[in-house]
Amino acid sequence: MCAPHASFSTSYVNDPFTIICHFGGMTNYRRPRIAGATIFFTVNLARRGSDQLVREISSLRAAFAQTQRNFPWKLDAIMILPDHLHAVVTMPDGDYDYSTRWRLIKSRFSRQVLKGRLRASHIARSERGVWQRRFWEHHIRDMDEFNAAIRYCWYNPVKHGLVERPDDWPYSSIHRDIVGCVVPTHRDICDLPHRCVQSTHPTPVAPSSI
Repeated sequence: MCAPHASFSTSYVNDPFTIICHFGGMTNYRRPRIAGATIFFTVNLARRGSDQLVREISSLRAAFAQTQRNFPWKLDAIMILPDHLHAVVTMPDGDYDYSTRWRLIKSRFSRQVLKGRLRASHIARSERGVWQRRFWEHHIRDMDEFNAAIRYCWYNPVKHGLVERPDDWPYSSIHRDIVGCVVPTHRDICDLPHRCVQSTHPTPVAPSSI
């Protein structure tokens, strides 16, 4: 998982779908403000090991859908795991405010589910203790990084030992990409050719398809 101020590399280790994150300093980190950027995100629940995101998937879908209506963006890929999610998002032209979108998604979801363990800081901020306060982001610089980020989303359930094949996991945009021929066939998924993702830029993911 990429941390703030990490450089994002498409170098591969052990398998061609591993994204390497080189961690840099965290001092005075400021999020980039680049309108229209394509960005890779990781967003975590406060309690690691929870299954709340998949157990409450309908509430998460509703939070995404309502936020999308208010503040549209292009969801190029998304992977919902039990306790965290990864997404690749393209911001509209002239818009760099992804922080507001994540704040709304997190707060709308939190209001629909049980509170987490509350610390004094949660109470002071009127928080429900569901999410980690921060999220990790990396601005995609080129097509190689875009392809690597999409693959990372697809293969994350396999990496975590949840399924044997990427398309076995239900909460993934890979199912839309199979239908849209971004992934050529089911049997080719485990040996995905590099040209496959480049050939068709994924269409936005509808919240109902997560």
